[in-house]
Amino acid sequence: MKKFLIIGLLVVIFLGTFIYLWGKSQPEVIEYEEVRPSIGTISKSTIVTGKIEPRNEVNVKPQISGIITEILKEPGHKVNQGDVIAKIKVIPDMAQLSSAESRVRLAEINLKQAETDYKRDENLYNQQLISANEFDKISQQLKQAIEEKAAAEDALQVVRDGVSKSNASASSTLIRATVAGVILDIPVKVGNSVINSNSFNDGTTIATIANMNDLIFRGNIDETEVGQITEGMPMKITIGALQDMKFDAVLEYISPKATENNGANQFEIKAAVRVADDSKIRAGYSANAEIVLSEAKNVVTVPESVLEFSGDSTFVLVPDGTETDGTKNYARHSVTTGLSDGVNIEIKSGIDTTQVLRGQQIIKE
Repeated sequence: MKKFLIIGLLVVIFLGTFIYLWGKSQPEVIEYEEVRPSIGTISKSTIVTGKIEPRNEVNVKPQISGIITEILKEPGHKVNQGDVIAKIKVIPDMAQLSSAESRVRLAEINLKQAETDYKRDENLYNQQLISANEFDKISQQLKQAIEEKAAAEDALQVVRDGVSKSNASASSTLIRATVAGVILDIPVKVGNSVINSNSFNDGTTIATIANMNDLIFRGNIDETEVGQITEGMPMKITIGALQDMKFDAVLEYISPKATENNGANQFEIKAAVRVADDSKIRAGYSANAEIVLSEAKNVVTVPESVLEFSGDSTFVLVPDGTETDGTKNYARHSVTTGLSDGVNIEIKSGIDTTQVLRGQQIIKE
């Protein structure tokens, strides 16, 4: 019995081996995907990285030196021109203060003398001992002395307090917005010392204000692509923090001079971004700008994967109606290609949309 089992096992192994080798000896049928050309649009574009900025940022600086005593606004607040942002307590310059005090004392002396002269000449005029013309001159000198004392006192108040009674509404101790917009930053705190802008320094920035409805995209484009763009070209802006939103933009500036960045020459570009009044774009957002460098509309297109290259010639494979061992045979057709977007390519001549092309081989598992 054991002998018959061994013989049967050997027969099964032999038959299996024979069937396997026979199958391997049969010609393999190779199948390919078939692709039909279509009419479409091919565009070549580039992506430029950059950020969103206000077109103009205005730094508000004090007109006098002093210490911040109160801050009335915060970053993000909208302000109109003239709105008070902060208040300053003046720290007077001692030389200027001494000069202003001296001017007041001198004005008081001159005023007392003018009053004495006026009273004496008034008595003489009443007794008709001097002419009206001489009395008018004395009256004029008294008025001038009164005005000079008032001016000296105002000057002293300005030096000492930063404001006088006569110009309280235009006080330089009140830091006002010079333009309308949104406050982007207030880099000072209550108690900070600030200085005014002069020929020796730029002064302390109290606040930065910008119009957030007038934004630009600023980025850099490689020198290999800068020759393909022109001012006025449309762009699509995608903001990293707002992936579901795209904004239209118009290219309005291309730098005439390159700057080196990581060993590559790049040119700065700026584009005006169109945003709605209620948009929530913030200054400094990272963004990408898509620029269409060239475009071909309503042209015959095929996937680049169906092309074959030989020297300077380009071909596609078209079924010739015959088969070899069950596999379709294909004939080469020379074509002229045009614009490519990296996936599909324009076919200028050689085939049309009625033809079928050989694509990639179908892998059977």
